[in-house]
Amino acid sequence: MPSAREKRKRKKKWIQKLRNKYRLVIMNEETYEEKLSFRLSRLNVFVVSGTAVILLIILTTYIIAFTPLREYIPGYMDVNLQKKIYELQLHADSIEQEFKLKDLYLTNLRKIINGENIGEDISMPSDTQVDYAHLTLTHSLEDSLLRAEYESQDMYDLRNLVNEPLSGAQASVSGFMFFTPLQGVVTNHFNPKENHYGVDIVSGRNEAIKATLDGIVIFADWTIQTGYVIMIQHAHDILSVYKHNSILLKKQGDVVKAGEPIAIIGESGELSTGPHLHFELWYNTNPVNPEDYMLFR
Repeated sequence: MPSAREKRKRKKKWIQKLRNKYRLVIMNEETYEEKLSFRLSRLNVFVVSGTAVILLIILTTYIIAFTPLREYIPGYMDVNLQKKIYELQLHADSIEQEFKLKDLYLTNLRKIINGENIGEDISMPSDTQVDYAHLTLTHSLEDSLLRAEYESQDMYDLRNLVNEPLSGAQASVSGFMFFTPLQGVVTNHFNPKENHYGVDIVSGRNEAIKATLDGIVIFADWTIQTGYVIMIQHAHDILSVYKHNSILLKKQGDVVKAGEPIAIIGESGELSTGPHLHFELWYNTNPVNPEDYMLFR
């Protein structure tokens, strides 16, 4: 067994090896002319290599955290997405109004060409006859719903809601502000008489489906009839169901926030006739019509 003195000698020798200087020479292979030379030690190489690795890790973290590249990482969303949706809604309202005016113009023009008496039919929409000098701005119902949905998306916290008793307007589903899971066209409406306990929404391929409220995933698996299904339990006995997905982004036991992507639209399962989302909303073990509490387009 080596003595303490021998151990000190070995340690000193090892440190000396780290500090020994070496010369790295770059020469012309044909003329053996020295082009560059560097004086290095093993310690210098370790320090430079370690510094380079740390800088590379910091640079990679910065690129992922503060550049648009993070949108390609599962779980991250564009922070400006909600603002863009709000702006698109305003543009859509303006375009819809313009179409109504043009339709009215073409209808009256057709009557004039056919020699019909248009009488009082030459009437513009009520908002075009307003005296703008004394106009007071008010929000439409759709605009108010959109604003409330946009401003309250971060107000949900399942941990705070679980132990709070319901009272007043909160005693029913209407006391909650739901996040629309998917924007699209409703092709099949809520009809319990035909055992259709939800709505079918058709949208573009690869669209993300989002959680309607904060909650916990209690089921995320494949079924023969409805394909990939995910169920989320929310506070106060509210349950949401999302069927026919192509991919599930969450697994059983995951805690999700309102508006967080949980799946990708698809057409899985025997009962599916095309890419769509079958969305169900249950309250106190009873199905309710989702269209009564949210707008899908």
